[in-house]
Amino acid sequence: MTLGEAMRRRDFILASGAAAAWPLAARAQQQESGGIRRLGVLMNLAPDDPESSVRVTALLKGLQEFGWIDGRNLQIDYRWPAADAASVREGAAQLVALAPNVILAIGNLLVAALQQITSAVPIVFVSVIDPVGAGLVESLARPGGNTTGFALFDYSISGKWLELLKQIAPQTTRAVVVRDPTSSAGIGQFAVIQAAASSYGIDLRINDPQDASALERAMVAVGGHSS
Repeated sequence: MTLGEAMRRRDFILASGAAAAWPLAARAQQQESGGIRRLGVLMNLAPDDPESSVRVTALLKGLQEFGWIDGRNLQIDYRWPAADAASVREGAAQLVALAPNVILAIGNLLVAALQQITSAVPIVFVSVIDPVGAGLVESLARPGGNTTGFALFDYSISGKWLELLKQIAPQTTRAVVVRDPTSSAGIGQFAVIQAAASSYGIDLRINDPQDASALERAMVAVGGHSS
């Protein structure tokens, strides 16, 4: 296992376990002792995806650390919608119909689909990009509504990349941002980087490669212009 894989698994254990257990615990305090709580999980991967097994294992481990055991005091219902919007809506509707105590959703599309269906069932998200900008929560400090969770990353980190670059190479005056043009995070990230560039005296360029070969050409071009 690489360090990156270990960190992703650790983060999913912490995020998923805490995210799922917190509202379950809150509901448990309001109900009679005993009984089985119900957790719905809306996954953004296919059930046969190798990463799915990793996530489920991590989720179960995280829940167990909070005292929630699947089949003992907890029932978990999974839905694995395909990437198309229709399947996502169907999976979301099926979970809401089961009247779970809370639903754990992974990714922006799945959270948005759940919000369109229910304003009553608590929704906890992980791996969401810019939840405020996407309109999923009112603010990070006060999410509001029935939705809360863990963002994938903080955009402010993007500006730190330039700061680190200047610390490593103080004479740097030009930088190229190579990004995935299909990523919804790209616009927000570049805006933060662009805002930081002027304060560090860096002339910023952007390159949006459309495929692997274009990415390779972009990297060769960046290397050819380095000083």
